[in-house]
Amino acid sequence: MGDDAIQRRLDNLRREIDRANYEYFVLDQPSLTDAEYDALMRELRDLEVAHPELASPESPTQRVGATPQAGFAEIQHPLPMLSLSNVYNEEELRAWAQRASRFAGGSDLTFVAEPKIDGLAVALTYVDGVFDHGATRGDGFRGDDITQNLRTIRSIPLRLVAVSGAPLPRVLEVRGEVYMRKPDFELLNARIAESGGKLFMNPRNAAAGSLRQKDTRITASRPLRLFVYGLGYTEGGEAPSSHWEALEFLRSVGFAPSPDAKRCGSVEEVWAECERWQARRDTLDFEADGVVVKVDDVRLQEEIGYVAREPRWATAYKFPPTQATSVIKDITINVSRTGALNPLAMLEPVNIGGVVVQRAALFNEDEIARKDIRVRDTVVVERRGDVIPYVVKVIEERRDSSQVPFAMLATCPACGTPTHRAEGEAMRYCPNVACPAQLREKVHHFVSRNAMDIVGLGEKLADRFVDLGLIHDVADLYRLDWDEIAALERLGEQSAANLRASVEASKNRPLARLINALGIRHVGERTASLLSDRFGSLDALMKAPVEEVNAVGGIGRVLAESVVDFFQEPRNQEVIAKLKQAGVRTADDRSSGGNGFSHLSGKTFVLTGRLASLTRPQAEERLRQAGATVSGSVSKKTSFLVAGEEAGSKADRARDLKVPIIDEAEMLRMLNGADATASEEIGSTDGAAAEVVLP
Repeated sequence: MGDDAIQRRLDNLRREIDRANYEYFVLDQPSLTDAEYDALMRELRDLEVAHPELASPESPTQRVGATPQAGFAEIQHPLPMLSLSNVYNEEELRAWAQRASRFAGGSDLTFVAEPKIDGLAVALTYVDGVFDHGATRGDGFRGDDITQNLRTIRSIPLRLVAVSGAPLPRVLEVRGEVYMRKPDFELLNARIAESGGKLFMNPRNAAAGSLRQKDTRITASRPLRLFVYGLGYTEGGEAPSSHWEALEFLRSVGFAPSPDAKRCGSVEEVWAECERWQARRDTLDFEADGVVVKVDDVRLQEEIGYVAREPRWATAYKFPPTQATSVIKDITINVSRTGALNPLAMLEPVNIGGVVVQRAALFNEDEIARKDIRVRDTVVVERRGDVIPYVVKVIEERRDSSQVPFAMLATCPACGTPTHRAEGEAMRYCPNVACPAQLREKVHHFVSRNAMDIVGLGEKLADRFVDLGLIHDVADLYRLDWDEIAALERLGEQSAANLRASVEASKNRPLARLINALGIRHVGERTASLLSDRFGSLDALMKAPVEEVNAVGGIGRVLAESVVDFFQEPRNQEVIAKLKQAGVRTADDRSSGGNGFSHLSGKTFVLTGRLASLTRPQAEERLRQAGATVSGSVSKKTSFLVAGEEAGSKADRARDLKVPIIDEAEMLRMLNGADATASEEIGSTDGAAAEVVLP
């Protein structure tokens, strides 16, 4: 495939995964299995590794979870709650362990293996031994405040008992998984069925839905439990030096840690544990979808470090996906906001691993032809990662005369425009920018929470406005006839007034929100923020050539070309002109330069050793906010190595390559506005790296 075809596949994968994340983390109504989701993420990650020029900061591989749910207060995690990479066999497990050892300077590693419990990740914070507050993982950086609901779970101690001779840290954050046992889940669903309510799909769905109740009495009535799997943030005390000691500590102060965890001295022992847990999977009284493996030594964890949204020192062996057979009732076509025609198989409902599956991704017409998928075929369906299932193969032996071969539509199902497929591309597109299906999706995106956040304009109402001809592009949202809106059935004057106020309020959203809302291909929240910080106004961004956009840290050539192409399209220029005329804010208060640390743009930092005032993730986040790039390994392109206490092999590598080595104090000085050029002079003399002597 050419770059464009690969980019289209990346777009499809990212879109499917984002939708699945929303269903899983926010709605608690997953439509896909863990195995299906993992497979999509794996394919996406492999494509991004193979084609780094097509990587995007908006990719789900760079994210942790999903946006916290509306209606709850938000809590900022003092340390990010990161997700884990996945391995699927012994070979991949060994490769992960070898990488971890390499980043640890070749050290011999010991590990801890524990079950990967399928529940809702939470963080509980204790102050002076008393439970203070708790939150969901959310997007990894901020989560929903569910303190009162957590207080109703009997397995959560409200006061910790200090271990004899070892006082508790003043602030202690404990991380774990709220779950529901399988027998308790079955009893709960039976009780709901008797009352005529909607059943939960699986125990994880039940636990998450129960924990997010506004009425704490409902949460208290649900059979929720907690397994804790580690420590997060601590303050005012000495933390355990190993993960195994952390689990023992948590048990001693009143928690139930991950059950039957085992300390392993080799990868062979770890793999034996993975096989043991897999063999026990169906006999467990809780849902487990894999085994979590962590490097035991906390100091080595810091040395091994992190990459994107994941720690390098931990991974998850995922159990093989479950499969089932079903019959394809029909093949339908969905039209995305970019005009891509996405085929979906509509299935006879089938239960796969506790989830009723009724649709499966078919990806594109070439994939359908390769597998010879036909309507009324009996097929093997695999739940890949609890996201959108996909058809593994056709069971040809079950064919009769009723099967109907599939033919991709020559015209758009929404507007009738002839579709187009470029040579060498996998996807077919509707080229009509006025296509109602595309317009609906564009409006949905424009008004969404992370874009212009127009409260009260849900998908159904937005679709209604499009169908009535009230909206022909997103700018028409600011030109609605409010008397006409008030006269619509099931609305009325008060609803129209509330919606009008929400539309007016959206005019003052930050520039990054507007850039995201425009729906530029490959551009999401993070990229929009990068563009906003760099250019400061829509006018400046519209005038920028490809080279200038491409020069923004974190933005590749393909993404830059997409941005420039968008603003060169006359119809998009007309929409932006209408937005300006309506009074929508198109510039930030500052002219450019973002947060004032633009002098770190283009600089690459590598961190090693233990820092005194910041954790590794905190330091990396501050550097990124200042415009710098943070890498996990030293190379000739590294601008600075930040060396903390017990700096490891990375410092030796930096000396060999004559990379300037600075200490934490110098890094903080640079973050506070010191000139990076001057720091380079401090860090090197006559072309040789000058080592900073650490205390």
